Amino acid sequence: MPTASTPTTDWPGKRLGLPQSGPRSVARLGRRIVALLIDWGTAILVSVAFFSYDPWATLTIFAVAQIVFLLTVNGSIGHLLLGMRVVPIAGGYLGLWRPFARTALLCILVPAVIWDRDQRGMHDRLIGTVLVRR
Repeated sequence: MPTASTPTTDWPGKRLGLPQSGPRSVARLGRRIVALLIDWGTAILVSVAFFSYDPWATLTIFAVAQIVFLLTVNGSIGHLLLGMRVVPIAGGYLGLWRPFARTALLCILVPAVIWDRDQRGMHDRLIGTVLVRR
């Protein structure tokens, strides 16, 4: 039931100046979960092929892929396949430090499973980014 502070006209990203749907709208939870499964699945496949499924190798592969793809194309393999990208709230270039910080926070998991009313994980909120649709 909506209250005076949360009218039905609000949507994730409205407070950030993002549209309700379409390009640059906040990527919804289902799409983000599938992207994460694609990224983890890719890391597991590489780990099995080259490291006999070593959990630390899997985590390292996941982290390196996140950093490299965020630095070069603003999104992981899963993000790109599902039409998403990571952008700074203030606009402009993602920068060099954000991919490293975002990935470190994502790898410790806790910030990624806590999100705000704009559906931004704490890892994105702490570094000033948002995962949006392309």
